[in-house]
Amino acid sequence: MNGRYADTSTFVSTIAAVLGAALALTACAPDEPERASIRIDGSSTVHPITQAVVDAFLVDDRISTAIAVNVSGTGGGFEQFCAGNTDISNASRPISVEEMDACREAGIAYIELPIAFDALTVVANVKNDWLDSITVRELKAIWEPAAKGTVKRWNQVSVEYPDRPLNLYAPGRDSGTFDYFTEAIVGTAGASRDDYLAAEDDEILVQGVSQDPNALGYFGMAYYEANSDGLKAIAIDNGSGPILPSPETVHAAQYRPLARPLFIYVNAESAQNNPSLREFVKFYMENASFVIPTVGYIALTDESYHINEVTFHNNEVGTVFGGRSQFDLTIPELQRRRAEF
Repeated sequence: MNGRYADTSTFVSTIAAVLGAALALTACAPDEPERASIRIDGSSTVHPITQAVVDAFLVDDRISTAIAVNVSGTGGGFEQFCAGNTDISNASRPISVEEMDACREAGIAYIELPIAFDALTVVANVKNDWLDSITVRELKAIWEPAAKGTVKRWNQVSVEYPDRPLNLYAPGRDSGTFDYFTEAIVGTAGASRDDYLAAEDDEILVQGVSQDPNALGYFGMAYYEANSDGLKAIAIDNGSGPILPSPETVHAAQYRPLARPLFIYVNAESAQNNPSLREFVKFYMENASFVIPTVGYIALTDESYHINEVTFHNNEVGTVFGGRSQFDLTIPELQRRRAEF
């Protein structure tokens, strides 16, 4: 294993020990030298990964590094990042054209590092006994702007469903998950009805769906995995039969179009000037494949993380996505694209 831990079991044990103790971990002995701070903001989807890496980094790093990790959604995170207020932006989609322009105008160069895959998960309440799978066409009929104030009951989606209220829960407009889902399902990023319970904090959405038998929602797979006792994952039928979200169906390129890469974006100038940031990103890439499964997401290959290390070491700035999400991207395809960058 590359990284600071002797074996996988030791690393996983360390992660398990630190996940619930983030506040205690930031303390350091008074005689330890203070190191430059690291500011992180952005996606609620990526937050559990980055927070787990931060916790492990601070446990193992005996010299204090102040790291602040906030959550304002992918869009909100990029707004802070392109204003020069953060060093790392967590993102559940690639940087958009508008965000690229904002960073360029502000003189912010960035290093794009894919860190995991997510199976964006459509969920219902665990008491829902009529819905096991849903087609992409049905999802579009539910979420497109024309459905606002019109598609309000389950039997309007299908005559096979009961005549019950259809209560919707989903991320807000600053969320990369919102952008990705609407582009993949409706056809245009941001094209969505707005008469639903919206929140940038996925935990609020989890609570809402868990408490509402008539609910339907969507968010990152990790939030479903952590709350599966009150939630029901819905299989997605994209024309080839219903497919449930899982690491296996993502690796097999079966869970489409809701499998997506997750990213961190690093301020290139900060990385050059802040040794603590360089060390943290190096630690992130060396240990990501062990952290990511512990929080419910899908790790990339070891070669992918090595490519990231080379990209970061060489200060290779920019994006390979051209400002758009791509919905049939597989892990090997992502790896090849990064290797050619």
